[in-house]
Amino acid sequence: MTQTHEARSDRRTTSGRTPGKGTLVGIGSLLVVLTNAVIFILPPLLPVIQAQYGLATVAETTWLYTVLTLGGGAGFILLPRLADLYGDRNANVAAAAFLTAGALVPAVGDSYPTLLVGCALMGFGGAAQVLPLGFLRRGLGEGGIAVAVAVLVIGTGVGIVAGMIGGGLIVQSLSLQSFFVVLTAIGAVTTLASYLLIPHAPPVVRTGSIGVVGTVWMIAWVAAILLTLTQGLVWGNAALIPLVLGVVGGIAWVRVERRSSTAVFDVALMKAPLVTASCICIALFAAVNSAFLLLVSTYAQIIPEALRPVDSYGLGLSALETGWLMLPFAVTFVVGGAIVDRPVNNGRVVPVFVSGAIISAAGLTWLALAHDRPWHYLVGAAIIGLGCSIGYAAGFTLVQLAVPEEKAGMATGVAGTFLAVGFAFGTALVSADLSASLVPVPGTTLEVAAENLYGVGYWLSGALALAVVLTVFVSTTRTRRRTGRIAA
Repeated sequence: MTQTHEARSDRRTTSGRTPGKGTLVGIGSLLVVLTNAVIFILPPLLPVIQAQYGLATVAETTWLYTVLTLGGGAGFILLPRLADLYGDRNANVAAAAFLTAGALVPAVGDSYPTLLVGCALMGFGGAAQVLPLGFLRRGLGEGGIAVAVAVLVIGTGVGIVAGMIGGGLIVQSLSLQSFFVVLTAIGAVTTLASYLLIPHAPPVVRTGSIGVVGTVWMIAWVAAILLTLTQGLVWGNAALIPLVLGVVGGIAWVRVERRSSTAVFDVALMKAPLVTASCICIALFAAVNSAFLLLVSTYAQIIPEALRPVDSYGLGLSALETGWLMLPFAVTFVVGGAIVDRPVNNGRVVPVFVSGAIISAAGLTWLALAHDRPWHYLVGAAIIGLGCSIGYAAGFTLVQLAVPEEKAGMATGVAGTFLAVGFAFGTALVSADLSASLVPVPGTTLEVAAENLYGVGYWLSGALALAVVLTVFVSTTRTRRRTGRIAA
């Protein structure tokens, strides 16, 4: 009790005052909004980036998105753990600084290679979107988990609007390079605010360490597999090389992690009821989310007249108009997270996951059948946003409930890692789908996907949503069998 009291009494800002609830919620919301804005800026800007930097294929363009999420995989593991071991302020300042540096590199370089580097850095700093789960829980005490998850979900919804609409507006009014200059300035302000407002409370007793080697190893084998998914159709048989390296590296990583004293994932946490299933569900909902965004962004910005006489499809929208098309997604994303807190805390997480999955699958089925009019996307976006937010809120809440306060960052890292990998997988899956059959754009060197592949992409995304139902069914069945053996 004495240690706990000492830890709480040290939670002060640089001004020497203990931050109030409003201050903590405010800075937490800023971090969530900014990081999600960075994530959701890219989908509507991919066609702009492809045209400005002369990228020939969809797979080459979407690799930017994959690099962003792969960088996030490392950040989601390392930065929340840094918060547990060295204090929330240090971790959040580091995350915001990486976001700032990631925006600065393409602002200065203004080229495809510098944009790749910038995406990797911004992806790593993107872990700031889940860090409020830790410092809000520690700073607000009882009820902190519910507030933290609400900030995460609502902030994500606002970030979608800020990213997809704000990014399109800036590029439409200025230029792609100017956009990154603005983003650099915002990142610098956020870094300063994190230092001034987030309390610094290092643990009284520091236990464990950060598994840097395991983290880097995991990102390497996941990246190899995703490289096969995104570039496999272009490389042909050569794509088998990174695939084999990724599979072998993953198997070896699992074996080593089981015996490691600094394992990336806490074995005890992953064995808690439904925790592993919740993490898998978070990954599946993230894959649905990224797949949907990529499908909408690419289809909506194709100009039908530009494809004639070879083909004719698309909505011919600008990046800004595509962002407005996603507004219903953001609105229902906020609503969905607000309605699941009570049932999840009452132990009814399985029905919540199933509901989110079915709702998401329904929206994707609608778009698989009807996606050639703007209003089709308005309806589909609203349904999918509701389903995904329900799944996210349920997953992050359950994982936090499974650990004590001093391990809040570690739990955040586990869930966040699955989130990042899910985003990367969804992007890679749709990228491979849209690269299966390409149509040349007359008068240019560009190629776009054949029209029928968009329907296929929505069906594949719907299958990912329904995999959530299978995941929770298998998990609950195994739990019942284990409980039955113990009782016997």
